[in-house]
Amino acid sequence: MRSRDLFNCTDRDRAVFEAGIKLASLYHQYIGSPVNPENAGHFETAMEEGMKAQPFVSTASVSVDRRILKASLSPYGYCSLNERMLEAKVEIEYEGWRVRASLGWVEELSYPLMKIDDIKKPAK
Repeated sequence: MRSRDLFNCTDRDRAVFEAGIKLASLYHQYIGSPVNPENAGHFETAMEEGMKAQPFVSTASVSVDRRILKASLSPYGYCSLNERMLEAKVEIEYEGWRVRASLGWVEELSYPLMKIDDIKKPAK
């Protein structure tokens, strides 16, 4: 059985699903991790490379907001990575569909929103 036979959806739906899985995995795996100004870049790289290792990911980028990080530091020089600090973008390519999705804090909602930014089926 082919893996695409296990999903009860269109190829477009599957591409969107894959984008959501990547962002949710990133968020739930790293929120709460100990971070400081010296290791934030390593976290960004690890998160990006972790997303890129997953199926159908063509690009991934992650950034930790250094301004929020520095304002959150404990007297011991570190803090826990939180949802206000984290921004991520991922691009999925699946069966001709390209989905761009992102994760970022939305102040108006007081919430770390994962959203679809663009869905395209590039012309051949």
